[in-house]
Amino acid sequence: MAEFWRSTALPDLEARRSCQENSCYRPHAHDSFSIGAIDSGTSVLTGPLDGRMRLEPGDVIIIPAGQVHACNPDQGRWLYQMIHMDQAWVTTLAPGGEASRLFDGIRVLRHPELHSMVSAINDMIFTDEPREPLEAQFAVLFTELEAAAPAHLATSYADPELLTRLASVMYRLRTDQSNPALTELAESIGMSKFQLIRAMRRVTGLSPLAWRQNARVVMARRLLREGRSIAETAHALGFTDQSHFHRVFRAHVAASPGSYRG
Repeated sequence: MAEFWRSTALPDLEARRSCQENSCYRPHAHDSFSIGAIDSGTSVLTGPLDGRMRLEPGDVIIIPAGQVHACNPDQGRWLYQMIHMDQAWVTTLAPGGEASRLFDGIRVLRHPELHSMVSAINDMIFTDEPREPLEAQFAVLFTELEAAAPAHLATSYADPELLTRLASVMYRLRTDQSNPALTELAESIGMSKFQLIRAMRRVTGLSPLAWRQNARVVMARRLLREGRSIAETAHALGFTDQSHFHRVFRAHVAASPGSYRG
């Protein structure tokens, strides 16, 4: 079960409350800066971290845009909250701006007062508070998040030269409606298929196919937030049928396109 709300004062601000009982997320990344809070139950966070880490009630998780991760129930039922926001907007409020330590990698914080602050702001989003009080509370929250010592920190580094070399491949993976052949993509930048797979994993944390699916879901979320129909969104992104789109979307978002669109 998942409940979503988008702020009318800050259009790129989205809140979520969820209750999950089964493993549901594939490794994925957002195009937004995300803050999560675990309310009850335990879950396991995987991604760029060295191994698996159990999350506990009261934990707050900071996930910068583009960081691959997955979080699924450890056992039984768990409740959590998420807030997604434009990362450029975060830099206008965070201490240090673009140089803020909040963008260094995935952080797990174990400070009860931070969980309370995240919950209070999530409530403000769900009650559609005006922009000024929201921004004031976020500014305070970002200051507190940056000052808090993390229980875990997973930093990431993407080789800029390799990223530049892969740019044309990533563009085709994101925009081609039919699945481009990996051999063809690799040859276009002077690599073998296996070199391409290793290079994509190195700079994105995902295989080429997984990165393509993630990019399509990111765009699908955007289109659905704009009010596009599910059928129109599936067609625009080149899915063969709505059932295929539904399966891929749910695997990344742990919610159906219909419940996400609202």
